[in-house]
Amino acid sequence: MSLISTHNLTLRLNGQMVLEDVNIAIEAGEIVTIVGPNGSGKSSLLRVLIGALKPTSGSVTRAPELRIGYVPQKLQIDATLPLTVRGFLNLPRRKTGAVVATALTQAGVTDLARKQMADLSGGQFQRVLLARALLDKPDILILDEATQGLDQPGSAAFYRQIEDVRSEMGCAVLMVSHDLHVVMAASDRVLCLNGHVCCEGTPEIVADAPEYRALFGTGTQGALALYRHEHTHSHDHDHDHHHKHEAHDAG
Repeated sequence: MSLISTHNLTLRLNGQMVLEDVNIAIEAGEIVTIVGPNGSGKSSLLRVLIGALKPTSGSVTRAPELRIGYVPQKLQIDATLPLTVRGFLNLPRRKTGAVVATALTQAGVTDLARKQMADLSGGQFQRVLLARALLDKPDILILDEATQGLDQPGSAAFYRQIEDVRSEMGCAVLMVSHDLHVVMAASDRVLCLNGHVCCEGTPEIVADAPEYRALFGTGTQGALALYRHEHTHSHDHDHDHHHKHEAHDAG
């Protein structure tokens, strides 16, 4: 059984058709990236999947007791509010120090627990949101434009962290990319969305699909750029890899 799937999903908001006949399925352990122009329904689809929006018709099926970790597009926190990272991760219910420390380590920000939320950089803030999503050991991690506002090195580093999370925790990853042309190369599939699923497949297949090119063009800006990641640090199940990244045009 898929972790989460939709069947003929249709969503209208304020009388406007946002999604029509969307059929997708996310399997255990896979990384799926959704790309599409502004207004294509990407964020709305994620909100339906997590249960924040109810479909107008069609259905969403979730595996029994599915644990979802959600990283929102942005989160406003009052800069005058004294709130440490640990305090933020303890909302709405207190976690043990060990659970908080593990989540921060998995998100790549081990030493931030005592830092004020208001003092974090954009990249640190996103990683704290990632740590929050990892607290309950999710089966699927859902990220809505999680690298928006980060520069290219920051985005690449965040993508590397997500790959490490998938590798270490075995969770599936579903992410919306805010950059139409930049997708983590570890994506098993890319879904091109424009109110409906225009095309899907490996990043290389989607980059060559006529539907993708019709939306995004065929020049350099239209080519799908992939962040590559190989590692040099070793995990129990993952030896002799190296840490490096590059943007690679696949189109």
